[in-house]
Amino acid sequence: MMKPEDYMQQAYRCILQNDFEQAIRWFEAAIHAHPEHAELYYRCSITHARSKHLLPALEYARKAVELSEGTEEYRLHLQTLEAKQLIIKAKLLLEQSAKETSKPYVEASMLLQEAIRLDPLSVEAYVMLALAYSDLNEYRSALQVLQDAILLDPQNGQLQQMLQETKQRMRSMQ
Repeated sequence: MMKPEDYMQQAYRCILQNDFEQAIRWFEAAIHAHPEHAELYYRCSITHARSKHLLPALEYARKAVELSEGTEEYRLHLQTLEAKQLIIKAKLLLEQSAKETSKPYVEASMLLQEAIRLDPLSVEAYVMLALAYSDLNEYRSALQVLQDAILLDPQNGQLQQMLQETKQRMRSMQ
């Protein structure tokens, strides 16, 4: 029987050749052979996440955290994935929302606040939260969130532009 490291070596060979699907198969074979090895779940989760397979990535990340009894690196990875999932849910709410009701915006803003708590470096979550606040006419909150995003990504000109547009909308409402 192959050792976990042998499987990982095969998986990394595939990753270097940009064959992420084959790498996932190697990680999953390793997990099948060594079901109590937390790092295999973690590495498989990362590869799934890079391939935009969020649900299996979350599943493997949860198992890695469980098996490792909360290893910090694994826990942070799981939180980042959970934040991504919340961002996707919020996006769907905002896209489906009808203008006459504020309920989807309120719900989306709550999901995005949680996403930021889980992954405080997600500029995307800050931007979407600012948009949701703007749509709720909560311009002060939108400005604060945009300023936080600018601190994370000071070179992003679009954030500066959004900040100026939000300030203008706020002035026009006064």
